[in-house]
Amino acid sequence: MGMTLAQKILKNHLVSGEMVAGTEIGIKIDQTLTQDATGTMAYLEFEAMGVPRVKTERSVAYIDHNTLQSGFENADDHRFIGSVCKKHGIYFSRPGNGICHQVHLERFGIPGKTLIGSDSHTPTGGGIGMIAIGAGGMDVAVAMGGGTYYITCPKIVKVELTGKLQPWVAAKDVILEVLRRLSVKGGVGKIIEYCGEGVKTLSVPERATITNMGAELGATTSIFPSDETTRQFLKAQGREEDYTPLSADADAVYDEVVEINLSELVPLAACPHSPDNVKSVEEIGKLKIDQVCIGSCTNSSLLDMLKVAHILKGKTVHPDVSLSIAPGSKQVLNMLAENGALAIMIDAGARILESACGPCIGMGQSPNSGGISLRTFNRNFEGRSGTKDGQIYLVSPELAAASALTGYLTDPRELGDMPEFKLPEVFTINDNMVVPPVAEEDMDSVEVLRGPNIKPFPVSGPLMDTIEAKCSLKVGDNITTDHIMPAGAKILPLRSNIPKISEYCFAVCDEKFHDRALELGKSIVVGGSNYGQGSSREHAALAPLYLGVKAVIVKSFARIHMANLINAGILPMTFVNEADYDRIDQMDELVIENVIAQIQAGNTVKVTNKTKGFDFVVSVDLSDRQKEMLIAGGLLNYTREKNQ
Repeated sequence: MGMTLAQKILKNHLVSGEMVAGTEIGIKIDQTLTQDATGTMAYLEFEAMGVPRVKTERSVAYIDHNTLQSGFENADDHRFIGSVCKKHGIYFSRPGNGICHQVHLERFGIPGKTLIGSDSHTPTGGGIGMIAIGAGGMDVAVAMGGGTYYITCPKIVKVELTGKLQPWVAAKDVILEVLRRLSVKGGVGKIIEYCGEGVKTLSVPERATITNMGAELGATTSIFPSDETTRQFLKAQGREEDYTPLSADADAVYDEVVEINLSELVPLAACPHSPDNVKSVEEIGKLKIDQVCIGSCTNSSLLDMLKVAHILKGKTVHPDVSLSIAPGSKQVLNMLAENGALAIMIDAGARILESACGPCIGMGQSPNSGGISLRTFNRNFEGRSGTKDGQIYLVSPELAAASALTGYLTDPRELGDMPEFKLPEVFTINDNMVVPPVAEEDMDSVEVLRGPNIKPFPVSGPLMDTIEAKCSLKVGDNITTDHIMPAGAKILPLRSNIPKISEYCFAVCDEKFHDRALELGKSIVVGGSNYGQGSSREHAALAPLYLGVKAVIVKSFARIHMANLINAGILPMTFVNEADYDRIDQMDELVIENVIAQIQAGNTVKVTNKTKGFDFVVSVDLSDRQKEMLIAGGLLNYTREKNQ
């Protein structure tokens, strides 16, 4: 029996475990990336490990999230990250060089390699045939120190692509169609592997758009084969030596198969407030819009920008619409300036933003109150834009540009004939905004620079043998990490200050949570299905840890957040009988006795609702390694114990 592409790469990097879906495996990590919103904490954790130099083949720190400097905090964090990189062997992508996933695809990603990043959209690297996985900062720190990265061995879903996209139908429509079919929970515990004749019709940037939003499926990662199209892309980037042909065996067996005929797809949009709330433009109808934002790690490639410029050429943005455009990297911005496309955008009335995440992470460009905003981004969670009642639709760059001209949601197929858009045979290459580290023999001469906003991360103690605490918060289904630990221009600068940022913990759900949790001292959070979906931000675990949350009981977890809870030393549990969720109210007192003995003995634990007078059973389905981590009080404590 043959192997899938994902299985081949995982097996080639296997350190521990067996390739059996649902069991824990450990893999060797070749590359890591961080971004500044998660990086400060990751590097504080790396320092705490006491490893002098990174042991990966390539580690890169990007500054792309917290680029709005309205105070000293972000600038101090950037200075700290830059100094840590110089000292410890990490390449530093300076502010202005671009969005981490776009730049990594262009300059560092290598087919067949493994990459983990402290950003949930790290699977963008699957566009060139990498196993690229989003992870918590602590996992990235351990990998940089040479440690093994552990995941649940995933099932493999084959998405068979046939046909070819019709004019003005985009790669964004492909992934929106996958989301429409599978939902934001449909990829949990799975790798999405794209195969079929239709793959050959998609460029590397188009493939990267599709793998990028595999994060919205909850998937471990997504991957395309490395083929002649990949070779041409790497050659154009001056990196042909990094090319390796990679594909699944012809007789590979998959756990699921999804068939998509590209020829049959139509322009789609994800409606508020979830990426899987997908409808066709025709279904939505003539919707008046207020704002259009083009960019993000999903759709900011040169190819995307050239299409937008073509649509805008000789025209003017509708007077009722604000259009902003953020090219994904300095390379893209340079080439737009060289070929005249940038002038076309400016002439049409677009507001050109720096090459950074910007509005996607809530860093500026919030829409007007109740405003309807079309965005080429990957998430449209409620309030993520910075406007609580903003109505965010996720669309392709083609649809976004066409709509910016008309003032309403517009089918780009109305534009008429579409010219052929080709990537250049040679990209403009200038890596002068990537700072290499000093030589190992010079590292002691480098001073790590710390600003006053950088506080130590909270460290949990060993697992308590009895947890007796009140339910400080009860929430529903699909709670995102944006609910738990919001982003935005006001909050992101506090990412290196857990005591301060914790004031906003769960504020979207309950503004009184912070004060209540502190007053209780220790507590338990109860939630519904797909708890913790969205961003990889470990702050959604570290802030609750700081506020005394000892355990979280939910119907089901999103992968990265559950891993972050374990890393932080917070006990994650799921209801065996989901009906028990309805029997618990906020402020009920919950008791778990003999916790350590119970989790060592098996995968279920008895919980007593002391307030209501009943017992219920929860699942603690963890590997032996994860149980040891929890007992030790989290990944850092566990790592220190193992290294003693």
